[in-house]
Amino acid sequence: MGAGAVATSGVEAAYGHLLDPRRKWYNNRRIIALNAWIVLLLITSSTNGYDGSMMNGLQSLPYWKEYFNNPTGGKLGLLNAIQNIGCLAAYPFAPYLSDGLGRRPAIFIGAAIMCIATAIQTASQSVGMFIGARFLIGFGLTFAANAAPMLVTEISYPTYRAPLTSTYNSLWYSGAIVAAWTTYGTFQIKNTWSWRIPSVLQALPSVLQVALVFFCPESPRFLVNKGKDEQALKTLAYYHADGNEDDPLVRYEFEEIKAAIEFDRTVATKVGYRSLLATPGNRKRMRIIIALAFFSQWSGNGLVSYYLNKVFDGIGIKDPLTQLLINGLLQIWNLFWALGASAMVDRIGRRILFLTSVAGMIIFFTLQTAMSAYFANTGNTGAAHSVIAFIFLFYASYDLAFTPLIVSYTVEILPYHIRAKGFNVFNFSISLSLIFNQYVNPVALDAIKWKYYIVYCCWLCFEAVFLFFFVIETKNRTLEETAALFDGDSATQQIAGIAAQQAGVAHDIKDEKSSGSFQEQAPVLNK
Repeated sequence: MGAGAVATSGVEAAYGHLLDPRRKWYNNRRIIALNAWIVLLLITSSTNGYDGSMMNGLQSLPYWKEYFNNPTGGKLGLLNAIQNIGCLAAYPFAPYLSDGLGRRPAIFIGAAIMCIATAIQTASQSVGMFIGARFLIGFGLTFAANAAPMLVTEISYPTYRAPLTSTYNSLWYSGAIVAAWTTYGTFQIKNTWSWRIPSVLQALPSVLQVALVFFCPESPRFLVNKGKDEQALKTLAYYHADGNEDDPLVRYEFEEIKAAIEFDRTVATKVGYRSLLATPGNRKRMRIIIALAFFSQWSGNGLVSYYLNKVFDGIGIKDPLTQLLINGLLQIWNLFWALGASAMVDRIGRRILFLTSVAGMIIFFTLQTAMSAYFANTGNTGAAHSVIAFIFLFYASYDLAFTPLIVSYTVEILPYHIRAKGFNVFNFSISLSLIFNQYVNPVALDAIKWKYYIVYCCWLCFEAVFLFFFVIETKNRTLEETAALFDGDSATQQIAGIAAQQAGVAHDIKDEKSSGSFQEQAPVLNK
């Protein structure tokens, strides 16, 4: 893939020489403050993870099952899938909200809807009320989940962008941990509060976002796109250079953003959904994005994520407290591996992580299938324990790439003018895959038991072939440079007007360094 002059040299040639080596996340107050705001955005994913794990836990709570008349099959599938149906209903509006009003208002509106929805869910008096509340949770989550990761990637300090954006989806497990251990604790409550308490706690991340999100910086790319160049420059300078608007890194980022958005305006005809397929580069992006969305849910993980109790029933582990305990331990294990992989995305690279991840999943899911079959035929308890071990190892492999990278890789390969809409298609594809999983998985598990695992074994092999041929390495590049990887030399040449400006900045830096004035002009840290 020809990337052209701008996109071939990586971080060192792009902005590495512009970074003040003294400015780190742990010794600069403004970067610390920026990362604190980013944490507020990252917990959007925690809300989503909480929901999936909570529904898993509720299925092991006797009072929840009794209150809703022991739902099974299609009814159980609807209780799980209705949240994603709510997501589908909001997808037509989410990107227009993110691009029109801004990233922060979209997060605020989504979080406010989720606060209302969790209150209804907690107060549910019937299965219809519970289903309606979960629909609203999905509806609100779409607005927040469309805007939050984009805002993370657009305001992060350059050297921390990839790890922080990768952490977004990894924090799915932080919510899952809280939900798993909450349902484990409330198991002892002998009334409906055993499931109402987990329901009300689901609102906590949304409450924090409603209260604080407007104190968070808005995306400089959004501001430039709306003609608010001065505000964008001030935002970049405040958080990336202690307020110094003449800082070389800030000037580089600002000029690159302006040039890329100007290119989008002059070259892109209409920024509608049709533009997602209008060019060869965009078609390559959408092929990868849609595939990753389906792979993230159709890799066998959906069996454990939503129907862990059925998987355990199939290997003779039927005690609800034991099921809840293993679920809680599994979420901690997942968070450990996902955060570790998030920290390594720029060192190891996206492509290696994806290929290593899918290879591990093929191995361990195949072994899980074999041990499940062995238990079904012999009743051997050792085989049942082996299934649990292989579930943990399967998830360690899954978490190397499909937890941290699916969101960060998606937003970084999309240029600004189609980022919101392209990311919306990604989320829409995930919801479609989840709805299929949540309806089909319980029915298939009831009908053919462990034999259903064979379907996923075959599918994982297909995933490996696709990832090998289509995933492109993007590590150590700016967002604008990554876009050029897909659009080739033509796009790079159009954006090349900024090269002269940035080359001038770079020459000035070298001149300052050689004259000894650079240190005098360097911004003071810890302000």
